[in-house]
Amino acid sequence: MIGAEEVERIAEDVDFQLFWDVWQQVQDDYVYGPVAEKDLFYGALHGLVAGLGDPYTTFFDPKAAEGFQTSLSGQFEGIGAEIGLRDGQLVIVSSLRDSPAQLAGIGAGDAIHLINETETAGISIEDAVGLIRGPRGTTVTLTVTHVGADRAVEVPIQRAIIEISSVEWSVREDGIAVIDIFAFNEDTARRFNDAVLDVLSQGATGLVVDMRNNPGGFLEQAVIVAGEWIGNNTVVIERGEDGVMRDLKSQGVARLKGIPTVVIVNEGSASATEIVAGALQDYASAIIIGMQTFGKGSVQEYRELSDGSALKITIAEWLTPQGRSINKQGITPDEEVTFTEEDVADGIDTQFERAIRILQGEKACC
Repeated sequence: MIGAEEVERIAEDVDFQLFWDVWQQVQDDYVYGPVAEKDLFYGALHGLVAGLGDPYTTFFDPKAAEGFQTSLSGQFEGIGAEIGLRDGQLVIVSSLRDSPAQLAGIGAGDAIHLINETETAGISIEDAVGLIRGPRGTTVTLTVTHVGADRAVEVPIQRAIIEISSVEWSVREDGIAVIDIFAFNEDTARRFNDAVLDVLSQGATGLVVDMRNNPGGFLEQAVIVAGEWIGNNTVVIERGEDGVMRDLKSQGVARLKGIPTVVIVNEGSASATEIVAGALQDYASAIIIGMQTFGKGSVQEYRELSDGSALKITIAEWLTPQGRSINKQGITPDEEVTFTEEDVADGIDTQFERAIRILQGEKACC
């Protein structure tokens, strides 16, 4: 709570009467008024948070808060793409595998200029999400510039029910297990535990962990997953607003320690994904291959408010166990392996094939 002394200090710098003057003029003179006071109130809170200039700190009105929580549960209606802001430009962080977005050719790093007829300049991530999502069967048109392209194109995408199965796995005939982690949702640690039990029971001799286009999710899920290699050690360091460092340790029992592991990442690997990749890299628990990750290394805390609204606020930055900053930098692979559109067209997954060759004994390039 803000105390009397804090109110007095703020009052010395800010004339709150100006706020109420604008409020009253809007109510008195706006041609399409009167405006519902709750709309003005929530709009003011949106503006307050937007004043931070941080794309990851967001105020949600009650309806938006409900939608945000639904998206974390693993099912929603939309196109199956994670979006973010890079230097003020709305971009695709990643497209989920086999999602409408991916099938339409939308990929990591694509810049979004229009959502239907709405320009994205200055738009918040949450407002953009609200425009992109919608009932299944309806269409949203994104005007995008694909990575490496010279001009923008319109891409119509039919919305669908997006179901996120956060972890899938299999064991090949050669004994190499493949675990795909698509997101760090509420069920990821449980699903990953099932995967570990299964691949160990089948005597896996090597492991490919594919986290390409994984936009991240819950921090605690990432900490649990990393613990399966590094045990009871620091997974990530949080640097708070006051500069204080806080180590977040896993309670894992390192069941995968000693199993040769290759992790594949790309430009669409972000947030919690970068935490896992960075930790395994720092402890030399895995070889990281692919492309430089997205660089979303700030910590948001989700706080539910009394009326059903919510505040998602950036409270810290993430560092790898060795103190490397993730935010705006990402994780640099031990070996860069490209995966081009030509490879996709030819049905060749160069990154996955390289991971298999490493585990079969071919040395990784450093």
